[in-house]
Amino acid sequence: MSVVKSIASPTGAVNYWTARINQGMIKVRSVSAVTLKEQLKGGEELALVDVREEGAYAKSHLLLSVSIPFDRLEVLFAGLVPRHSTPIVLCDDNDGWTLIAGNRLKEFGYSSVSYLKGGIQSWSDAGYELFSGVNVPSKAFGEFIEHEYRTPHLSAQALKEKIEANENIVVLDSRPLHEFRKMTIPGAICCPGAELVYRLPDLVRDPQTLVVVNCAGRTRSIIGAQSLINAGINNRVTALKDGTMGWHLAGYALENGSERSAPEISTAGLEKSQEYVEKVRQRFQIKTINCQELKLLREASTERSLFLLDVRSPQEFHQGHMPGSKSAPGGQLVQATDEYVGVRNAQLVLIDDTGVRATMTASWLIQMGWREVCVLEDGLSGDSLRTGPETSRLLGADKLVAAMITVAALEGRRAKEEIEIFDVANSLVFRDGHLPGAHRISRTNISEIASRAASSDSTVVITSSDGTIAGFAAAELLSSKPHRQILVLQGGTDAWQAAGHPIEQGADPYDGESAGDVWYRPYERADAVEAAMQAYLDWEVDLVDQVARDGTVMFQKNPNATEKVT
Repeated sequence: MSVVKSIASPTGAVNYWTARINQGMIKVRSVSAVTLKEQLKGGEELALVDVREEGAYAKSHLLLSVSIPFDRLEVLFAGLVPRHSTPIVLCDDNDGWTLIAGNRLKEFGYSSVSYLKGGIQSWSDAGYELFSGVNVPSKAFGEFIEHEYRTPHLSAQALKEKIEANENIVVLDSRPLHEFRKMTIPGAICCPGAELVYRLPDLVRDPQTLVVVNCAGRTRSIIGAQSLINAGINNRVTALKDGTMGWHLAGYALENGSERSAPEISTAGLEKSQEYVEKVRQRFQIKTINCQELKLLREASTERSLFLLDVRSPQEFHQGHMPGSKSAPGGQLVQATDEYVGVRNAQLVLIDDTGVRATMTASWLIQMGWREVCVLEDGLSGDSLRTGPETSRLLGADKLVAAMITVAALEGRRAKEEIEIFDVANSLVFRDGHLPGAHRISRTNISEIASRAASSDSTVVITSSDGTIAGFAAAELLSSKPHRQILVLQGGTDAWQAAGHPIEQGADPYDGESAGDVWYRPYERADAVEAAMQAYLDWEVDLVDQVARDGTVMFQKNPNATEKVT
């Protein structure tokens, strides 16, 4: 009897693995829902990974599972689960993808891989909670903080009245600049979460100014406002209830394309922010380590998972960062921890240049239940820093065997011959910009290229955002269509656009938003935006009770966190 029940439109590579699994040549052991529940409650390291597409994951998943879709496995996995002996449990819909992903991971050197027997339905059948949405632990944590600390909030209507009355007020948007540009409260200033305590002394000099912190919804508004309160600033601070979504639902216009950002920090501003953060460090008993102690942790990283997280802005990271660290801006790290760390109970070392942002971020991660968090002292001193983006940790790079075609060569050949272009980006990225005439296709359904191409003799060019995923997809297509002319666009769609060539926008008529491969945020939807916004806000509020029923996460409140310091 076949082990793998059904896999839609399998690629050549998937057929290969399916055959080996069914022949019993390679095995991945299973764990029951009951056993997994006990593992999650324990203090040992565990990587719980859901290999389904994000859209399916967002509909229903285990609370502590990390989303690493099968079609992004080689690109995402090593960054989220760096240690090859980490215990790993994979989840799916009981359709065979965990077996295929598990055996690929074994090929890549991961030695302790298992899968949830019966898929996520078995978890529900055992009486355990399944969650919808993404970044759920972080979202629930924000609601926990508001409930436990009674973080003050202001309605959109009340804020609008204060702005129109020209009251002494400043609105600080705690999201990254790229989100801020899309939509923000008119007049707001971009100051991402971990930057709030760091930059506030230069932003607000009058102690009578009311400081309002907002984000798109709730989490970063709450955490941002409470950060300032915990730091003991003199100003009155409040969160904007429901953020820009609440503002929109109240019928008020949002501003688009704004570039207002917090100023560079001054010497006096830094001194003041360090005074604030020292109080936070003492209250939360945040541990610091030096570079020699970090060296010992690095040496032991084959036995314990270690994440070096640089919590400064991406721009600062590019200008110079510690080798082996990854860019994890502090506000985003708290807002979406599962996008940066894939191993429960791992060791986290936070890095910045002054200690302010790292300490504030550590104070929140500790309350989220991360027990081994510390701040690196003087981690950015010396001459060993590297510039540019973090180095990608690809698995199976030796499988990138397809020939490349440059942007210039593709442009020239398109004018002379029939070329079919397929983009393996997700449907949202494709909608926002793709090569003219390109078709979107899922890497897991890559064999559909044969049926969707206009001609069996045409050259096929595969692209993705930067070309990396396209390389893996092309290799798999070549394994089943070895005589087909298959090329990978060097540098991907990013390189095409950087060269000044036009791009098209809009969904592929073949699937559109019905593709179900990604989760569309309310403001990314093409219709029913307001209904989706309200449903999202209601969902956030309801998370605290559901997390409590689940019982695998224990948030912690510091009883001294909001003491007024004189």
